[in-house]
Amino acid sequence: MTRAPKGIQPEPLTVWLEAELGLAPPLDFQPIAGGASNLTFAVTDGTGRRVVLRRPPTGHVLASAHDMSREHRVISALAATPVPVPPALGLCTDPDVNGADFYVMDFVDGAVVFDRADGENVAEAVRPVMARSIVDTLADLHSLDPDEVGLEDLGRREGYCARQLRRWQRQVDEGSDRDLPLVRELHDRLVASIPAQQGTGIVHGDYRLDNCIMADDGSVAAVLDWELCTLGDVLVDVAGLVTWWGDPKAGLGRLADMPTTVEGFGTPADVLERYRQRSDRDLSSLDWYVALQFWRVACIIEGVRVRHTAGAMGDNQHYDDSGARVFIDYSLDRCAELLDPAT
Repeated sequence: MTRAPKGIQPEPLTVWLEAELGLAPPLDFQPIAGGASNLTFAVTDGTGRRVVLRRPPTGHVLASAHDMSREHRVISALAATPVPVPPALGLCTDPDVNGADFYVMDFVDGAVVFDRADGENVAEAVRPVMARSIVDTLADLHSLDPDEVGLEDLGRREGYCARQLRRWQRQVDEGSDRDLPLVRELHDRLVASIPAQQGTGIVHGDYRLDNCIMADDGSVAAVLDWELCTLGDVLVDVAGLVTWWGDPKAGLGRLADMPTTVEGFGTPADVLERYRQRSDRDLSSLDWYVALQFWRVACIIEGVRVRHTAGAMGDNQHYDDSGARVFIDYSLDRCAELLDPAT
């Protein structure tokens, strides 16, 4: 047997997957690239059947940020809604099987459009279709009543942004290996200017094109990466989509390399106009939410940086420490600019 990737215990996993899901040994476990938090593996059995396994990073992690039961519950609840998700197949909470909780979902055919090169490979006629589908799927998610889909107790309904600010500041305070005073300063400025929450909806928490599987016709085949999903202020998702639409003039790694910067996908203003057509929520305070997004991204990337330094991210991540530090600084600067546009 070839060496199993980090995060996989092949023998007990094979026994569990055969017994619970009917997979036929031998099983092949391959890391799926992309993402920087939970570990994802494609599992292929002896008949060619494919499923996907998700587990937390190895080593010490914040349990609340890597709750496999929560992810499994969300995609199970959304299965009968207009929001496309991978079919949930099974959840294991016995650490003897793979060292940590994990869940398994069906493999969904399609493409993950990750960067500008991928975006350029999308047919020109399909790009605007893809852009509309991404926005429409988000609006569909935000239109769902949590009570009706069985997610009524997924999180507290009010004070979402305040909770986000506390949560990610705590992650930096408890998890960072260095002093970041600007994170605290911006946290305090954001806390002092939180807009009033407009109702409660299901918040994905990291919604963007490269966290979806796209069908050939440009429609969303499945929304992925539900680890941050909760209840709260859905404008955080809208701001995240706008933030990660990217800017080819940014001159900085990931933001300049987003697939949606390719001609034909439209602009962030187009995203907001499409969302306005599908939702009656007031977007006049969106700059504050975008500032929150940049601050939160800085906190998240700092956590990723620390986990990589500790060797907790397995074999499937290409990581650049200096690039992470530059992106953290950039994100904090953008947050400050949005909070005080005159500077």
